[in-house]
Amino acid sequence: MNYFVHESSFVDQPCQIGEGTRIWHFCHVMKDAVIGERCSFGQNVAVHSGVTIGNNVKVQNNVSIYEGTQVDDDVFLGPSCVLTNISNPRSQIVRKNLYEKTWIRKGATIGANSTIVCGHTIGRYAFIAAGAVVTKNIPDYAFMAGVPAKRIGWMSRHGHPLKDADSEGVFTCPESKFRYKQIDENTLKCLDLDEDADLPENMRQGNIGYRELKNK
Repeated sequence: MNYFVHESSFVDQPCQIGEGTRIWHFCHVMKDAVIGERCSFGQNVAVHSGVTIGNNVKVQNNVSIYEGTQVDDDVFLGPSCVLTNISNPRSQIVRKNLYEKTWIRKGATIGANSTIVCGHTIGRYAFIAAGAVVTKNIPDYAFMAGVPAKRIGWMSRHGHPLKDADSEGVFTCPESKFRYKQIDENTLKCLDLDEDADLPENMRQGNIGYRELKNK
């Protein structure tokens, strides 16, 4: 194998797991799951049949990824976050043919203990705060918090709140110096790198703490 599976975990066949992926203690990957390269799965993670996961996805402890979920490249799923696939579950009613799709797009962060109600799309580089409950589609770069989650600002690709736009409405990430511009109420665009482009290798190492920059 060109990937690692801890001896306490189960990987049902057939499934697809990419090179360099690491599956740690007490995980279960079910048949027909598709997992990309260089992913990391912490303790007690379940990946159900039919799930598709991209490259470089980090899944922390105690997360279940149910059928109907698509996770794109570079997504972070925080500890004990909750994903669902039926809006009106009943034990007596079988709805296996009615799973609702949840699409978590490239680079998004799903915070610890947050809940994503199924049938929604989480935009590229959106940031869902710890404990939030998402009940609608989320735009790219949106910084969401609360129950139900509401947009409280924008978050840069490097994970920093974007504040103090200049006279032309342009925000600058305090770490990367990438520039962002709000196009309308629900649309933010990066002016220096396309949302679907990979981050340059020399910009992938964090060197400045979140709170250090937040308090400036």
